[in-house]
Parts: sequence; C-alpha cells; structure tokens
Amino acid sequence: MPAYTTLSEAVDDLQRRGYTDDLTAAEHCLVCDARDISLSPDQFEIDEFHRFEGMSDPEDQSIVYAISSKDHRIRGILVDAYGPDASTFTQEMVRKLATH
Repeated sequence: MPAYTTLSEAVDDLQRRGYTDDLTAAEHCLVCDARDISLSPDQFEIDEFHRFEGMSDPEDQSIVYAISSKDHRIRGILVDAYGPDASTFTQEMVRKLATH
C-alpha cells in the first residue's frame, strides 16, 4: 500500500488509480450523489485507507478510504474524520475492515 505525506497527495493518487467517484457517509450507508446510489456496508469493500494528522493541531485528524463496489461498478473515495470527531458510520467501516 502506498504511503502518502498529505491528504491531497493521497486523493490525487487514488483518483489517478481510478477511484473517481466522490462518496459521502450517511447514517447507515455510503452515498454517491453523481450516480444516485446508496451502498449499505455489505455492498462495498474498503480497498485501502490512509490516516492523517494535522501538523499544528492533533485534533485535526482525517482518513481517506478507497472504496469499491463490484455490484454498482463504483470505485470511489470517502474522506472523513477519525478519533474523537469520527462519525458512528466511520467506526462501522473500521469494524468492517477489521473482519477482512
């Protein structure tokens, strides 16, 4: 898995590697607005993830996920917070990753 120094470097490289859909986390699913598709946790795979901490503020923590869904032919990116500001859904994804 590649190592990145910055969040923007990770996103740029993932996009070059075909992760072109923008994904957002909803309460119980991932949403791809451009395709009008919602993905429940059993409909996607986390291919890789990368964590970043802010240089000046340790609470400025983010994580980028490279996500794919064969059923919906999606390869996308989800950027979210982790640590104290993480959403419940992010924790579900971390649990999902731990089972693979």
